[in-house]
Amino acid sequence: MAEVKVPELAESITEGTISNWLKQPGDQVAKGEAILELETDKVNVDIISDYDGVLKETLFEEGDTVNVGDTIAIVEEGASAAAHPAESAPAQPAKEAAPQAKAEQEAAPAVETPSAPAANVIASPAARRLAREKGIDLSQVPTVDPLGRVNKQDVVNAANAPKQAAPQQQAAAPKSAAPAPQDDRVVVEKMTRRRQTIAKNLKNVQNTAAILTTFNEVDLSAVMELRKKRKDAFLKEHDVKLGFMSFFTKAVVAALKQIPYLNAEIRDNEILVKKYYNIGVAVSTDSGLVVPVVRDADRKNFAEIEREIAELAKKARDSKLTLADMQDGTFTITNGGTFGSLLSTPILNAPQVGILGMHSIKYRPIAVENNTKIEIRPMMYIALSYDHRIVDGKEAVTFLVKIKEMLEDPERLLLES
Repeated sequence: MAEVKVPELAESITEGTISNWLKQPGDQVAKGEAILELETDKVNVDIISDYDGVLKETLFEEGDTVNVGDTIAIVEEGASAAAHPAESAPAQPAKEAAPQAKAEQEAAPAVETPSAPAANVIASPAARRLAREKGIDLSQVPTVDPLGRVNKQDVVNAANAPKQAAPQQQAAAPKSAAPAPQDDRVVVEKMTRRRQTIAKNLKNVQNTAAILTTFNEVDLSAVMELRKKRKDAFLKEHDVKLGFMSFFTKAVVAALKQIPYLNAEIRDNEILVKKYYNIGVAVSTDSGLVVPVVRDADRKNFAEIEREIAELAKKARDSKLTLADMQDGTFTITNGGTFGSLLSTPILNAPQVGILGMHSIKYRPIAVENNTKIEIRPMMYIALSYDHRIVDGKEAVTFLVKIKEMLEDPERLLLES
């Protein structure tokens, strides 16, 4: 028998949640084949088998949290699924006790007797762990399993069950104190690991960083005219559309070179100023916001940036991002305008100290030519949230003005980014 363990994932990831068993007990597995999907704080990771054989047993259930190094499954090396017909049948899980053990379980009163010690109760590892965390006696947990085996859901049900009041308390309690029936108009959903992590990280940022936001507006007439003029030739030559993100990415890189503290992070009492430009691009997915990174954006041309952003966005939507795709970003761009946002105050993506917010393009009357005439121009509000611990207001405003100037004269992007 061979043990399948949770491998080392990344320096900052020590645990994950089993989101989906891809193989079931009794299934044939090949070396290098994925047997389960693990949801981590950042991405979903396929855990593969290092052995050829049959999946003999799974030691955790979907929804269980497992740590790096935990044994999560047992593989019978060299075995064939054909030799285990009972195990491969859907109605016969591999965890079910053997006939002799089953007879002993049915004959033993320990499982059904409320006063039996919890150690004699047959329970899954997840159920025992949850029971310990909540201080629940497993012998007092009802179960519908025909073998009397307590699973994690049984413990959850027991923990959520209303406590029985003492007889005299029940008699004294007024009728109005009876709990109201659950409102069937309310749906209770468990937060995914990723959503929990997003919530925790964003709250930690608010608690530790001195976040301030400054705003400006950009006239995108020149960018839109350039895109209109070059988009067909650009698409034909590079097989990718010329969007807005490459212009903003190039403008951000140029502005970061002028204001280097926005391309830094705080570590203890030190400031780490980074001389490389890995620009994170926030992407919304069904499971939450993720921020894949365009590495060395200062060394890439417009086509390379557009192509990489498109590829990363597709991987994000298909849940195919790897940990490497999301690590070591130095600054982030988020585009709320995709969803119609006119103005917002983006929150920092720790440990970064700056994030640029893009918004909807709206045609508005603007004074031009030294305020001698009014024209309707495509305008966008942009917002910079920054950590005031190391970035002052003057630097933040200068950063946004730099971006505005380059986007309103996009030829400068070729020279300065």
